Amino acid sequence: MIKYPQSKIAQSRWALTFTAAYAVLVCLAAGLVSQENWIQVLLMGISTLMMVELNNANSLIRIYSRMVSCSFLVMTTMAVFLMPSMKAAINQAALIAFYLYFFKAYQNPTASGWIFTAFFAIGVGSIFFVQILFFVPVLWILMATNVLAFNARTFFASVFGILGPYWFIVAYYVLTGNTGWLSDHFIALTRFSPILDMSILDTHRLVTAVFVLCVAILGSAHFLIYSYLDKIRTRMIYETFITLDICCFVFILLQPQHFDRLLAMAIVTTAPLVGHYLSLSHTKLSNIIFFVIAFLALMITIFNLWMPSSIFS
Repeated sequence: MIKYPQSKIAQSRWALTFTAAYAVLVCLAAGLVSQENWIQVLLMGISTLMMVELNNANSLIRIYSRMVSCSFLVMTTMAVFLMPSMKAAINQAALIAFYLYFFKAYQNPTASGWIFTAFFAIGVGSIFFVQILFFVPVLWILMATNVLAFNARTFFASVFGILGPYWFIVAYYVLTGNTGWLSDHFIALTRFSPILDMSILDTHRLVTAVFVLCVAILGSAHFLIYSYLDKIRTRMIYETFITLDICCFVFILLQPQHFDRLLAMAIVTTAPLVGHYLSLSHTKLSNIIFFVIAFLALMITIFNLWMPSSIFS
């Protein structure tokens, strides 16, 4: 079988090292030093390492490949406008941490501890982006249909996990006398902007979102066609990624005011899908698509480096 450059790159043990170096250069070009986005970049690094662990712990790719974490790094740095956002970085890390513990509960209805920890991460994410709680009913359904671990014990473990971070936050605000924070925080769940009002998004965000959506569709289609080659557990995991990716993009359409944080989450769920495609497709066409994807990601990154300051807080 002909081994195209795509396969050599996807299976290279140096792929993540070179991608990390590329990400550092993009961060420096985006004003890492002048804007002092050190914590955000540190969180991006931690998230990348967690993506490596997510891949290793769940055997997301049937062969040795770092394309999941490489895809995550490339798309995250491509969305240059996300870099100043601490909330987006925290939500990415929280979602990856959720996946790490959520999938440990596969076919284990007694895994209340893993479920508690997974939903504790969602609780942490909700402190910075309360609208992530809209995903919780979907996560419960996936816990029943894909993780196969839903029962009364795991349900209450998930509820207590979400509430866990709030026990500390509420105690802090009570001590500081800011007792109105909690009500203001959850009232944000009732604030909706006009549906499909994409006029609030600039060209940079729209172009980036279209790219992420396209590679998500490509990766999802490839997986669904060739899913029979993967183990049942792997199929369940990828179906979870696909479902949550759909939820992220539907949410963006319905409430584009939350675009930045939702795109950050969509990148996390898209990375395994496109990583799976880039690692396991071995045709002449897929080799061409690999380089087209890489070229477009580079062009969009350069395009976004010259964007005006963020329109979102």
